[in-house]
Amino acid sequence: SVVIQECYVQNTAREYAKLYAAEAEPLEGFGEVPEIIPIFLIHRPANNIPYATVEEELVGEFVKYSVKDGKEVNFLRRDSEAGQKCCTFQHWVYEKTNGNLLITDLQGVGMKLTDVGIATLAKGYKGFKGNCSFSFIEQFRALHQCNEYCEMLGLKSLRTTHQKQRKTTSTKSKNLPNSSALKKVAPKKAREHRDFISSEH
Repeated sequence: SVVIQECYVQNTAREYAKLYAAEAEPLEGFGEVPEIIPIFLIHRPANNIPYATVEEELVGEFVKYSVKDGKEVNFLRRDSEAGQKCCTFQHWVYEKTNGNLLITDLQGVGMKLTDVGIATLAKGYKGFKGNCSFSFIEQFRALHQCNEYCEMLGLKSLRTTHQKQRKTTSTKSKNLPNSSALKKVAPKKAREHRDFISSEH
């Protein structure tokens, strides 16, 4: 059911947020870390709709920090500390899961977030399948701009890895005519170089 899926997604995202907090909070100058509030499933057998969710009520201005399709267009988000930390959280999860999982639709009041979504690649990640299209992951990778919190956590810029890939591919094709010559001189080196390229894709 949708309700059960919603609980599963939010509580999975909550676990990632706890790991993110554990890594970010000790850093000097990082400050408060976004938190995803728990969502509880209750079973009401006498009711027409037997399952419902219960969560803490968030009081204050409700802001959508990241939109559901991975585009970072929300200016309220971009300029705020909470918004920047949400983007860093997305980048951190993306890096931790090797680009297999993205937490999206980050929204809430201040640093307390709820009703989030998760995108995974089609096959899922570690037995978990997200409830958002995996195209969001592509969009995030193309559009994410690192901020000071990404730098504090030492996250790799997604832009430069993209350009590096293009450069590597172009040099690879240029080297093709003399690749046989290369092989004779240093077969081991050439092999390692190829592995390096394929592992980047």
